[in-house]
Amino acid sequence: MARLTRAQQQGRTRAAVLDAARREFAERGYAEAKIDRIADRAELTRGAVYSNFTGKRALYLAVLGDLADRARTAAEPPAVPPGSTGPALGAFARVWLERLPLGADTPGSGRLQLRSLTGVLETEPSRAALAEILRFEAVLLALALEHHAPDGARRVRLAELTLTLLHGAAALAENAPGVGDPFDLARAAEHLASLPLADDAAFPHLPFVAPARSARDPWSPPSAVRDELTGRQVALAEDGVVVALGVRRLSAAEEAVRSAAPGDAVTVVVVTDGPDEAGQLARLRVIDLVASLRRVFPPGELPALRVVFDEGDEGAGGGDGGTVSAALGHPVPDDLTETAVRVRDGLVVARAEGRGAGYAVAATELRGAGGARAGSGSGSGATEE
Repeated sequence: MARLTRAQQQGRTRAAVLDAARREFAERGYAEAKIDRIADRAELTRGAVYSNFTGKRALYLAVLGDLADRARTAAEPPAVPPGSTGPALGAFARVWLERLPLGADTPGSGRLQLRSLTGVLETEPSRAALAEILRFEAVLLALALEHHAPDGARRVRLAELTLTLLHGAAALAENAPGVGDPFDLARAAEHLASLPLADDAAFPHLPFVAPARSARDPWSPPSAVRDELTGRQVALAEDGVVVALGVRRLSAAEEAVRSAAPGDAVTVVVVTDGPDEAGQLARLRVIDLVASLRRVFPPGELPALRVVFDEGDEGAGGGDGGTVSAALGHPVPDDLTETAVRVRDGLVVARAEGRGAGYAVAATELRGAGGARAGSGSGSGATEE
């Protein structure tokens, strides 16, 4: 038998730890689970667990992320797409609510099924990150719903309200399993589409965003990265807009998507300075949402952007960013990072940093082989913080 490579052995060890942790959390719940028991279940040492995960919280988030990824991988395209916004919302809610636990489920297994974060997030930065991630989830859901909106208006407020309803039902079911009829909840979600929820037509700060800077720099991104919406490898070398956002700036992705020219490839790169809690949260929530979206909306109606995670390596240089961050010239990102480039013919032809960077670059009108100037949507050149 051929010897396993180091990467293969690490993969096996990680998989064994995740399986043991899933069983431990299902039986005992997050609060009562112990790293030592997880190591015993996996027939590994405590050190082997900590060599793969920084602690119980990180391990729990990884277990939830693995469950969500399996659900996304197993998702089949819908046979009949919804006909309008209301049916689309109802179909999404029905799929999402399948996670509600039954009365016979153990508390631990029910919380895993719910992807519950109760008692897990203990710091204010983590809670602030989760609030922004939820806004990003609403943007992704809204972009899918708008394929069924006859007036073409934004549907972000509607998506936020729908997710509030669903997460509220999940919180109730966590403490009182079996309470709340999922079919009634799905019908309620469908009727939300008839409410007069008008989104703002524009973002008020955009007129004050500085125009993108012209550039003519080499562009050397990684050859292929994983798009979390489709699960496929995609190339960043093609023409388009690449926006790097820290976890607490994720909702700014909407500005770039709505400002891009038709046909532009818009890639949102979620950057962190290592495999930290905020990055794990973002990955978990995005993958979990996508698993439901893919069962309701056909591929052509999924959000028209690509979402890539670019996590740093804590063991290399003490928390440097990932490969995409380095290519963008922003090797040490943080939760508030916002930087963007426009790529054309293998070159970076426009750059922007700070709040509104994605908008500034997406609205750029290209001239010639490498020139760039701010489009009419940009402000008068006022500097941004």
